[in-house]
Amino acid sequence: MRLSPNLVPMLVVALVVVALYWPIMYLANIPAAQRALDTGAALPCKTAFECATQLRSPVLPSPQQLWNGFANLMFPLNSPNAIPINAAVTAFETLVGLLLATLVGFFFAIGMVASRAFERALLPWIVASQTVPIIAIAPMLVVLLGQYGVQGWLPKAIIAAYIAFFPITIGVAKGLQSPDPLALDLMKTYNANNWQTYLKLRFPASVPYLFTAFKVAMTAALIGAIVAEISTISFQGIGKMLAENSRASDVVAMWVIMLSSAVLGILLVALVNGLERLLTPWRRSSQVVAVPTKETRLATRGEVRS
Repeated sequence: MRLSPNLVPMLVVALVVVALYWPIMYLANIPAAQRALDTGAALPCKTAFECATQLRSPVLPSPQQLWNGFANLMFPLNSPNAIPINAAVTAFETLVGLLLATLVGFFFAIGMVASRAFERALLPWIVASQTVPIIAIAPMLVVLLGQYGVQGWLPKAIIAAYIAFFPITIGVAKGLQSPDPLALDLMKTYNANNWQTYLKLRFPASVPYLFTAFKVAMTAALIGAIVAEISTISFQGIGKMLAENSRASDVVAMWVIMLSSAVLGILLVALVNGLERLLTPWRRSSQVVAVPTKETRLATRGEVRS
């Protein structure tokens, strides 16, 4: 069984985080525990050090509190207030948003590569669109779409696409411009038209840039979907859970939901990685480094000596 080369570094980072979590948790919670004891709060502990792991609203929850929080929010799996169903809704909105962003990003990227005037006219506005705070534009966009009967998950997906289309546009445009000028001249000598040049040369050359842009856009779309759920009236989703528990001042639940959204982001990016390996098998084979045999090393040494 061959292990992923990224597995060992990930495990090392996880062990470092676990080792540092306890002292950081105590440093964060001891002052709050001391203040609670000074005010005469009814706590099942006597010292600030002991109370640091038993606060109802800790600054940083203890591992036991996180475990209990996960147990409370994960089960039953079919509960409308459980993380699995809400994470699935947010993931669906994110994927639809990424699909919409891909369509818009490809259109803009092809236009900017094909026409210098189109790039000069549109690129400043594309950049300016990303400077608008999404938390401010999300409610207005939902109200605008609601006037035309667009409700439910679709407005969240559109807001996710609004954030995600920028990295796809820039990444695809960079990829389409990446072919060597000699290769472009060769296509001209073959009397290839623009469509054939894009299909045979530019699109294949843009694949590495495309999947890199997808990974960035996936995380941006997830953030956009969660922010949209927080900023609008939502009945399901990670953002809805964050908003409800924030109003209830349930700190442990908020930490659990934030960690769950991080895991969801990792899984979505892993999905893009899986698609990249499936659709670009030649890239894996090109990354295999050949180990020289004994005969090859001896022959190389003989050539050097001669």
